[in-house]
Amino acid sequence: MHELAITQSILDISLKAAAAQHACRIRAIRLTIGPFSGIVPECVQMYLDVLAKGTIAEGAKIEASTLPLRVRCRACGREGEIDRRHIACPFCGSVELQRLSGREFLVDSLEVDV
Repeated sequence: MHELAITQSILDISLKAAAAQHACRIRAIRLTIGPFSGIVPECVQMYLDVLAKGTIAEGAKIEASTLPLRVRCRACGREGEIDRRHIACPFCGSVELQRLSGREFLVDSLEVDV
């Protein structure tokens, strides 16, 4: 349910950015999401479809890209990328990892008509 409040914020940010560019329509909202952000793009799209009615964002599509999960191994000290299915250091196999990224969430760009 937290996607409702998040989607309202996404819409507010997008409408403000589009207005600053004198856009008449928002076609797409591009999000960058970390794998541990807790954001489900499909839910954001569902809420956007409702919240954007009557605005220049009505009909806009959510396009989400997921960032890699970056970690630092406490055993060997190296940094690398892992995914949720392989949660070990890609260099030494240790599971003593410090997460460096993964909770990010941002509106990256908009596709608009001016």
